[in-house]
Amino acid sequence: MRNKLTLLWMLVCAAAPAWAQVSVRIGLPSIDIGINLRLYPELVPVPGYPVYYAPQMNSNYFFYDGMYWVFQGDDWYVSSWYNGPWSLVEHDFVPVFVLRIPVRYYRQSPVYFRGWHPDAPPRWGERWGNDWQQRHQGWDKWNRSMPAARPPLPVYQRNYTGDRYPQLREQQTLQNKNYRYQPHDPLVRQQAQELRQHVTSMPTPIAPMPDQPGQRVRQPPQHNQAREQDMRQQPSGAQGPENSTRHQVVPQDVNPRQRPEQARERERPNERESNRGRDKDKDKDDDRGPDHRK
Repeated sequence: MRNKLTLLWMLVCAAAPAWAQVSVRIGLPSIDIGINLRLYPELVPVPGYPVYYAPQMNSNYFFYDGMYWVFQGDDWYVSSWYNGPWSLVEHDFVPVFVLRIPVRYYRQSPVYFRGWHPDAPPRWGERWGNDWQQRHQGWDKWNRSMPAARPPLPVYQRNYTGDRYPQLREQQTLQNKNYRYQPHDPLVRQQAQELRQHVTSMPTPIAPMPDQPGQRVRQPPQHNQAREQDMRQQPSGAQGPENSTRHQVVPQDVNPRQRPEQARERERPNERESNRGRDKDKDKDDDRGPDHRK
């Protein structure tokens, strides 16, 4: 039974166009592989291949058919932007022209590359096993007299560095707006389609409302809260010290011209005392007789 399944798989994958009928399985674009580029890298064409490589980088960094490709450890990673995020690609779904890149263009080649011809592609069958080799027979043979055309580089990404480097959703929006190239390789075309579907299915971020967690809400001062609590605890009609002072009537000086009656009332006691004194003196004079008055 196992041999029949293996034979069936070989028939499906015998020709490159048939690979387009197989669902491409790549990881979600969320992997950090340790590549942190501050600027857009310098990419140089690989002679005779529809591929670019980065000679100034200390990594196996390539560009093919509108996507960036990195070989690290024993795996391939892909991204639509030069600094990720990256998706893991299974060995069976790496495009053949990426696998055909000569050994000399790997800037950080693994140890097992030693002894392999620098102008030939790596011996992936020896590394990934006979089963892989059987499923991908002829991957390293093509008509070299008719090289495939190189895709244009997405140079618009040079404007997005450092803090301006976009997140995944914004990357897709900028890609659709500034880079109209469509992949020709069936595997790359399906990978790009799966990436768009993943971005489309992502939930739209919602800005927090003022009463939601994460939003700073201004709190009243503590002394105001204590004052309001004291006011609630006082009985009805009672006033605190501040309120009683606030509503207290302050006496003002009385202007006699504005209030003549009140001014006269204040002066009348003095007048009565003066009249009483004069009456006493007159009584004394009457008691002494007329001679004394002379």
